[in-house]
Amino acid sequence: MVEQSRTASKGALSGRWALPFLGVACAVGVASLYYNQPLLSVIGRSLGETPRHIGFVAVATQVGYAGGLLFFVPLGDVAERRALMLRMYVGVTIALLLAAFAQNLPWMIGASVLIGLMASVTHVALPMAPDLVPPERRGRAIGTVMTGLLLGILLARSFAGWLSGLNGWRTVFLVAAVMNACFIPFIYFGMPRMRPRESLTYAETMKSLWTLFRTEPLLREAGVIGGLVFASFSCFWTTLVFMLQAHYGMGAAVAGTFGFVGAAGALAAPLAGRLADQRGTRFVVSTAGAVLTASYVLLWLSECAHATLVMHMLGLVIGVIMLDIGAQMMQVANQTRIFGLGAQARGRLNTIYMTMYFVGGALGSALATLAWSRWQWDGVCALELTFIAAAGVRHATGFSRRHPQPVVHMPASESEPAL
Repeated sequence: MVEQSRTASKGALSGRWALPFLGVACAVGVASLYYNQPLLSVIGRSLGETPRHIGFVAVATQVGYAGGLLFFVPLGDVAERRALMLRMYVGVTIALLLAAFAQNLPWMIGASVLIGLMASVTHVALPMAPDLVPPERRGRAIGTVMTGLLLGILLARSFAGWLSGLNGWRTVFLVAAVMNACFIPFIYFGMPRMRPRESLTYAETMKSLWTLFRTEPLLREAGVIGGLVFASFSCFWTTLVFMLQAHYGMGAAVAGTFGFVGAAGALAAPLAGRLADQRGTRFVVSTAGAVLTASYVLLWLSECAHATLVMHMLGLVIGVIMLDIGAQMMQVANQTRIFGLGAQARGRLNTIYMTMYFVGGALGSALATLAWSRWQWDGVCALELTFIAAAGVRHATGFSRRHPQPVVHMPASESEPAL
């Protein structure tokens, strides 16, 4: 395994640029998932659909992403990773072009599923980060790459909102397709060929997912908590544009601006990584849960208090920053946990965790559109807090409570720094 780490670390993936390169790769890939969220009302009007129905475009993207995580990302352990990433970025480009030319809701939903499937390339790249540093710096490495990932998520919403205001929603998907196409040569020339971690058939690889899920209680705990947290996160971002339009007549551009505001949360990733290395991941999960709870309470109260527009916008800005800080801290802590369970299976561990994570996101988006249709913002905020409360119960009663410092299943050679 050390030899594989050395091989993977040559070329562009070495030295000071290794982790930033992976961060950019994650940002470009994951951004494709979130262009549609601030555009839902605009796309709905263009295609003649109601908010209740057009909300399933966001659900379709997340369901597709969960499928990609389940069926494509495990190949990162058993296939040559550069070739896999190249093919998937080509797929993202094609899927974005299909979305740009969608003429009806079924077409848009189909394109959104394909976008999600191919954008899972993000999690072919992310598990490379721990391979590039010593085990005691795993949290910081993940935090660095996660900074790029979160910036991709949040700035995608801002980019989509602003560009659609200038040139229409179809332009957003066209420009995004060009961006992904331009990134392909960077992968080809900037990444070396990387040998598979294990020699398994695809069938054996998929079978091992169940074995890992069954035998790793910490993985199950992290997956449930992560899924519930992302469900609450998706509730907010799926319905924000509906609330701004219904209450204040604001559109996609303003919703996108809140994504830019939330990008401040990316600064929490390196801090969360350092805290995970120094205080343990359980401490970071507890802190993140408290921050998330406070953010949802503030977002609800700022609307319920019938404050002035300025005060409400201020409450939203503070709430969004807290929301993204909490979500980022939770993600870094959970992925630091699972990547410590075994170096040779990191792609599959991440597959299981992120599949649970995005199933939660899809559930949150689906229930949020229904809650908005019936109870408006009150229903959405109550749903967000319900998800967070469930995550808190799982954290309080989970495996990590009884075993706060789980044994890391890692070969002795893995204690050596990757060169």
